[in-house]
Amino acid sequence: MKEYNKEEAITRMNEWAREGEPFVFIINYAQNCSFVERVSSIDAKEFLYDLNGFSNVNGFSNKAFVEGGLTQSILWKANPISYMHYKKEFDCVKAHILEGNSYLTNLTAITPVVTNISLKEVFFRSKALYRLYLKGRFVVFSPEIFVRIHDGKIRSFPMKGTIDATLPNAQQQLLNDAKEAAEHATITDLIRNDLSCVATRVSVVRYRYVDHLQTNRGSILQTSTEICGELPDDYLGHLGEIVFRLLPAGSITGAPKKKTMEIIAEAEGYDRGFYTGIMGCFDGKRLDSAVMIRFLEETQQGLLFKSGGGITSQSVAENEYEELKQKVYVPIY
Repeated sequence: MKEYNKEEAITRMNEWAREGEPFVFIINYAQNCSFVERVSSIDAKEFLYDLNGFSNVNGFSNKAFVEGGLTQSILWKANPISYMHYKKEFDCVKAHILEGNSYLTNLTAITPVVTNISLKEVFFRSKALYRLYLKGRFVVFSPEIFVRIHDGKIRSFPMKGTIDATLPNAQQQLLNDAKEAAEHATITDLIRNDLSCVATRVSVVRYRYVDHLQTNRGSILQTSTEICGELPDDYLGHLGEIVFRLLPAGSITGAPKKKTMEIIAEAEGYDRGFYTGIMGCFDGKRLDSAVMIRFLEETQQGLLFKSGGGITSQSVAENEYEELKQKVYVPIY
């Protein structure tokens, strides 16, 4: 697949949305590299997607696409960065927060992973609302919606707050956690402001509802909020501009967004690439998209899993480190 810069991607998205032409898109975190292709021209040998049911694998057997069939049991060994390494990055972020430079910063890290399953097999076996596989590059199995656009309305569903579902009274623990509540309130306000840049009558429809997610390491609970706004009548002809105006996603940056992105670059010290970018589809009438979290990448150094979480003034390094490790999973069960 051919890569496009920001201006080229916007032009293609605007044109095809105006014409009602179905397409799929992937945009990296820095927004300087995108894949935007008509559905009719996508080669399933190179690029597989199942985006909330919009898919190019429907009607085919999983085994037909996975060389050698499906592995029966999964070997999954994660080698996370040391706590001291993470603490150094955490302290950098926390210092900026205490100085008032940020209210919420999404800090991420790379975890090398050893497994006996291929990226393609991960795609087919994982259970997630949004799945995508790009041959020789990466596989994503994301539970987090970015935006949905249909009939003149735009909706976003920021996801913040995670807990092990097997803990006693896990849901109540999550909802009563002051740090998680503050983080969720901040991201809700940020996304509401983001949507106000492209839409009117922006409002919170559902606040901090709980989703249950199953993984190969057990169950987790996460909280989300639904925010909705109204778009102008000619929005289809500007679909690409609308999407890029909202990037990068607030849930994987923080607030205020511009300054927080500078803090992220200082603390993380690596190129996120397509991790925490977005992926999505336009079916001819509606757009659906997801944040590219739960991300496994193929590199010359081996498989790398990227994960992270939001840091606030109330964050504790030990807890955030455990959350980072908890998110290194594949949703296969």
